[in-house]
Amino acid sequence: MRTNWSSNTKWEKVFGYSRAVQIGNTIEVSGTTATEGATIIGHGDITLQTEYIIKKIEHALVEADFCLADVVRTRIFITDISQWEEVAKVHSYLFEDCLPACTLVEVSKLIHPDLLIEIEATAIKEEV
Repeated sequence: MRTNWSSNTKWEKVFGYSRAVQIGNTIEVSGTTATEGATIIGHGDITLQTEYIIKKIEHALVEADFCLADVVRTRIFITDISQWEEVAKVHSYLFEDCLPACTLVEVSKLIHPDLLIEIEATAIKEEV
């Protein structure tokens, strides 16, 4: 069974996507940035943006009865690869219990010039 999860942002309607899509014991969380409405969180601070994004992903997961420990893969897009160590510190701390597969890619820009990073995640609940 498919469940689409929404955060009710204007972007979901504009782009035609869901915050997350769950099928069975798997959930895919869409690309997530450090925004709260029109406000960018952590302006100029990739560490703060990374932490905010992972916590925002966690919130989406919890709404669907998942948790960070269920994450099996993250994909990270940053606009300045030289800041990878700051991102890695936060990622490794927040995912230390599950150590998901991870991809880190530098991109030329994101949807807003003040966004330094975007993260998406896949989580799978183990069958019990």
